Amino acid sequence: MLTRTGAPAKEPLSIAGEGPARGAGAQVEVRGLRHAFGELAVIHRLDLSVAEHEVVGLVGTSGCGKSTLLELVAGLREPLAGTVAIAGQAAASERLAGCAYMPQRDLLLPWYSAIDNAALALRNRGASRAQARAAAAGLFERFGLAGFERTRPTELSGGMRQRVAFLRTLLAGKEVLLLDEPFASLDAITRGEMQQWLAQALGADPRTVLLVSHDVEEALYLCDRVLVLSPRPGRVLAELEPPSPRAADRDGAVTEARFGELRAAALAALREGAA
Repeated sequence: MLTRTGAPAKEPLSIAGEGPARGAGAQVEVRGLRHAFGELAVIHRLDLSVAEHEVVGLVGTSGCGKSTLLELVAGLREPLAGTVAIAGQAAASERLAGCAYMPQRDLLLPWYSAIDNAALALRNRGASRAQARAAAAGLFERFGLAGFERTRPTELSGGMRQRVAFLRTLLAGKEVLLLDEPFASLDAITRGEMQQWLAQALGADPRTVLLVSHDVEEALYLCDRVLVLSPRPGRVLAELEPPSPRAADRDGAVTEARFGELRAAALAALREGAA
């Protein structure tokens, strides 16, 4: 089904696929969300539901409210109007307790080794240093980090730093992950490799994910559903669902004819919203 819109009052463009069921029991629920900084409106009447173990992407131009939306979901900000809930909990403290937030920068502590950076989430949950290290060490090989446990962040490649940061996010033990441009600082080749790696990691350890990206191709490859947001104030222009199952490798996925159609639809929605 395909419908189009050019005005906020109409339904957003929707290209349906076979993503997870949504609605009742959604782990992330946003209704009628509005937010502003003073007189600057950044989000306008936004609705969003994310089902258990669904990966939902948010794409849009800079300044359209994507990162602000993650901060609102995480409980780091309170909305001007509307409701935000994680697992039915709407209080900011409950939202913060119910999710793990990975910002754009990896924020690794330079004086900590890779394993101590990854284990930091466990230390914050009360584990001893030895317990936290042991738990993190068991995952280093799976995350392609074996042999780098004692390495400082300055000695790691950008991709490896992102893996450590993501491992730290997973070890926080939260069912909901909020990922803000996790690979934006990487070169194109490394970014592609990390996208395929993240897809495999989420396949092995499913979580409910809200992913912010400027990269339409990245979002379509990693996500079950992609929402295209308008320029500020952010509202949903289009909802796209990549075909399922998708190709196991990234190169195979992004060269599929259907993938190209969805990429073109997303870019057209972005151009239309900016007009």
